[in-house]
Amino acid sequence: MIEDLNIEIQDTLFEHHSITVDPGQKPYRIDKFLIDRLPNTSRNKIQLAIDNQFILVNGIPTKANYKIRPYDKIQIVLPNPPRNNELIPENIPLDIVYEDEALMVVHKPAGMVVHPGYNNWTGTLVNALIYYFDNLPTAPNNIGRPGLVHRIDKDTSGLLVVAKTEASLIALAKQFYDHSIARTYYALIWGEPETETGTIDINLDRSLQDRRIVAPYTNPEKGKRAVTHYQVVERLRYVSLVKCTLETGRTHQIRAHMKHMGHPIFADAAYGGHEIVKGEQFSKYKSFVENCFQIMPRQALHAYSLGFIHPTTQENMYFESPLPTDFQTVLNRWSKYVHYH
Repeated sequence: MIEDLNIEIQDTLFEHHSITVDPGQKPYRIDKFLIDRLPNTSRNKIQLAIDNQFILVNGIPTKANYKIRPYDKIQIVLPNPPRNNELIPENIPLDIVYEDEALMVVHKPAGMVVHPGYNNWTGTLVNALIYYFDNLPTAPNNIGRPGLVHRIDKDTSGLLVVAKTEASLIALAKQFYDHSIARTYYALIWGEPETETGTIDINLDRSLQDRRIVAPYTNPEKGKRAVTHYQVVERLRYVSLVKCTLETGRTHQIRAHMKHMGHPIFADAAYGGHEIVKGEQFSKYKSFVENCFQIMPRQALHAYSLGFIHPTTQENMYFESPLPTDFQTVLNRWSKYVHYH
């Protein structure tokens, strides 16, 4: 029955997931585990899938109260709303910083997803790109993300380079692989680092407690090496503006590294920066911080500069993007607050 069901599902409108439980996972109800692992999936949807035997553990239909164990193999087939498998061109304005026949550099605003994915099939940068350009190249392991050789998080603003030809895609991808791309970010972090400059060199991998975020691992065999160099630009007593230079480009790298250092990024809900981490207990201070959260209800992280070798001309290309309005406004407010208090 399951085999027939899988064949039917593959031909209709279902979404597949396959998960192998981490070796360090503690016993945890499978319904709660899957809600944590599958963003935007409701408890009701998980329960219906379990009731209809759409969720298997080690090949056997499971129950909601089953407690997962290390190395369990979980297979999930969830009904998905109808959607076109083709990428949808959308007339979304692009903030183009530079463009020639080989590539384009764009400024991505905070709030825009870079490429279509679960629960974000439209309104992305890719939807905008394929509206403006035909036949953008796609890397074999990057299907559905034409022109892209890197990405930044939805709520991070800043610069991205887009390849317009196959040759550009290959050349730029190699520079990212070789870590020769120069990338700097500005981040407003809680607290003040002990040193003016420093390097965070620690492996990152998906968190065992929450798969939506990454966590540091001291075991050299766990995760991938991640290296961030930072420099304090401005100290504001309760927060600091830092410039981060990426040596590697792991998922959530700066966000996870700053939290590991004890200085989560301001307003970063996923990594604890959306609460008052440092400061006074006075109601006036709390109101001030809450007002800043309202002005910038996203992590204070901006992809400020991007440098690379042009794939065709071999010229050194370098671009900068000023802080967006919300970031600059919050930074100005912190400067004034510290000056007058």
